[in-house]
Amino acid sequence: MRDFHAGLPDHAPTPLTELPGLAAELGAGRLFVKDESSRLGLPAFKALGASWAVHQVLKQAQGQVTLTTATDGNHGRAVARMARLNGHQAHVFVPSAVPPHAIEAIRQENARVTVVDGTYDDAVAQAARAEGVLVQDMGRPGYEQVPAWIVEGYATLCHEIDEQLGEDPDLVVIPVGVGSFAQAVITHYRSRETNTRLLAVEPDTAACVLTSLRAGELTTVPTGTTIMAGLNCGTPSTTSWPYLSNGLDGAVAISDEQCAEAMRDLHALDVHSGPCGAASLAGLRTARADLGELGTVVLISTEGRP
Repeated sequence: MRDFHAGLPDHAPTPLTELPGLAAELGAGRLFVKDESSRLGLPAFKALGASWAVHQVLKQAQGQVTLTTATDGNHGRAVARMARLNGHQAHVFVPSAVPPHAIEAIRQENARVTVVDGTYDDAVAQAARAEGVLVQDMGRPGYEQVPAWIVEGYATLCHEIDEQLGEDPDLVVIPVGVGSFAQAVITHYRSRETNTRLLAVEPDTAACVLTSLRAGELTTVPTGTTIMAGLNCGTPSTTSWPYLSNGLDGAVAISDEQCAEAMRDLHALDVHSGPCGAASLAGLRTARADLGELGTVVLISTEGRP
């Protein structure tokens, strides 16, 4: 898988940037940001999972296919990019709250875009019914293989952190939507002996994982509007839920105001995170009092700014 990613256009490991000032503010030994503002020529980590899943899907396809997916922005753009690079079509479904610039970026990949009058969950349902091959990061009963490939693709990011850091961190902070990326991080750290703690961060308008953890079962929540568009998901992935429920050490919900402040602070330190990426810092600040002593912290900034 890592050899596959290395062979893609624009491949390079993304930076792991140390920020001593934030470490001092938060009382951590050291603090790093894994900066995914440029990954395989796109402004988010999503290309890792989408590229690997599309590669696996196309190995089994015969002739021309249309790849379908639902997205809040970056995943759909990544699927569309991989379809275009491989000479296939893409049909991307987006909820109505997705901003115009994100829709236009998907269209620039020669994809057909359908705007759904509803939520992200509504867009997922329409994509699943559409003609084509579904490449979705949200698992459900009977649809499990492709989400598993997407999770596998994300593992490249975790292996890079291992190599760049040279030690297991004390805490990794993970922005969470449906939970597929968090599943990858959980799998990586829970598959070996480590004391690394894992903290999930969500918008307070779409805290489906936090709500599910409190309920002790997978739960759907109503979603509102948020600047963290890629995290605006109302239902955890059924394939990710067992990992989330057993592998996280904590979860926290943050407001748009907290996220915007974190984004401004990161930009001032020359880390140009978008809202979903900056959620990690906002989540750490919100949960700091409950975390006790902190050694080395890694914030995963999953996207660059729009």
